[in-house]
Amino acid sequence: MSNTAAETELRVWMGRHYLRCAELMPRAISATEIVKIRRPFGQTVRPAAGSVLASAEQTDYDPYPDYFFHWLRDSAIVIDALRELIEDGTLGAEALRRVDEFVEFSLGLNRLDGRQLPPRESYRAVVDPDQFKFLRPDEELAELHGERVMGEARYGADGALDILGWGRPQNDGPALRALTCLRFWRNDTLRADLKADPLRALIEADLDYTLHHRKEISVDLWEETLGHNFHTQLTQCAALAEGGAWARMLGEGERAENYAAAAAEIERALGAYYSADAGAYLTPLPDAPTAPSGRMRLDIAVILGVVQAERMAGAFGATDPKMLATCVKLEQLFDEEYPINHHRPPDEAPALGRYPRDQYYAGGAYFFSTLGAAQFCYLFAAAAASGAPVPLATENRFILAQMLGRPPDALGEAQLAPPLRGALVRALIQKGDGFMATTRHYTPASGEMAEQFSQLDGAPASARDLAWSYAGFVKAFATRRRAERNLASTGG
Repeated sequence: MSNTAAETELRVWMGRHYLRCAELMPRAISATEIVKIRRPFGQTVRPAAGSVLASAEQTDYDPYPDYFFHWLRDSAIVIDALRELIEDGTLGAEALRRVDEFVEFSLGLNRLDGRQLPPRESYRAVVDPDQFKFLRPDEELAELHGERVMGEARYGADGALDILGWGRPQNDGPALRALTCLRFWRNDTLRADLKADPLRALIEADLDYTLHHRKEISVDLWEETLGHNFHTQLTQCAALAEGGAWARMLGEGERAENYAAAAAEIERALGAYYSADAGAYLTPLPDAPTAPSGRMRLDIAVILGVVQAERMAGAFGATDPKMLATCVKLEQLFDEEYPINHHRPPDEAPALGRYPRDQYYAGGAYFFSTLGAAQFCYLFAAAAASGAPVPLATENRFILAQMLGRPPDALGEAQLAPPLRGALVRALIQKGDGFMATTRHYTPASGEMAEQFSQLDGAPASARDLAWSYAGFVKAFATRRRAERNLASTGG
């Protein structure tokens, strides 16, 4: 098959799978028809309108994990992907109603008060004694009121506080939810069709939480490491920067100044994550109390932070030379570490995981990691096609030279030479397509995507039917289309 034919076939599959994700992902939103029986804990959970299930699968670590919860992070990512499907007309009025429900549900979560829960002894009678060790202490639950309740990683899908022990607090959730809601607000057509007052109230609450808790250590997005981590801080920075512009537009001068100043403060701190020895951004910072071996490490969380923040250009964005170097370092890491990458076809990029020697379930590749790298390439392409400067530095000059098939000294001096911009955009889209081709390779014919696929044979692993996997594909493909539109507008 010629390269042109293979590329066409991939494009056809991407378009078809985009529509399949548009069918599968919304099943996790407002899934009020499903009932989850969590027998070991005596719980019967019916999802409330507006809740977003991380996975609707009825599992209890048998062996698949129980993801029948509303995670702040996952829900923000899924609703943001839902916006893409609404904006391009793939989904319509019913999806918009789900957004209103999500906002109302989220505001209800913010009002939860752990002091109102009955003491643990009152529900021990229905909990399997073997599970007592997983229950949260009463004093921990009693601290959850006011803003503190927003630092919860997850909630019951019925809108209740989670009584089970987990990694907390997690401060990326409110920042990601703020970014998602701000993107709805910026679209005048969508805002006119949504309930504006609740949307504004949720944005303000999430931004205020992010402002007040930005300096605190928190558990990372993998829910393993307590400390300062790049993903959380970058998404907080983006939320506060965008929140500042939003507040200024609304005439909230003092609020705007506070948000903008905090965003600038975080941005100044982000440089500490770069390691000259590693030639990449690493995370978490060494001061993390639970950092693996007390060391920073390569982690796809860095790239996911960029794409979730949609930070196109400038420091810590897609065009940042150090960020491209970080993405390439991750490719090299997993290309070597995962057996499924050792004999991959030339048109497929490496399947990517989270970090070196991951031990969670198959310890393998993740769909949202691989798709995150695809989206990063497309985001870079969209930035370059829109005219954003493409700086040249030691970290990215040889990478770009290889992508463009040019000698390193022919690219330009401080910035990429303008005549090469179109070629770079096309090369970045092609590079992103390599990750999409890998996604295609390991996606079952049904289109249903798990959390992981095995590093040994590509079989589905960990949680089944993961909403974040579908959202990751939707966001990557939508970003690809933006890059192509930007390129077309320049006549490239």
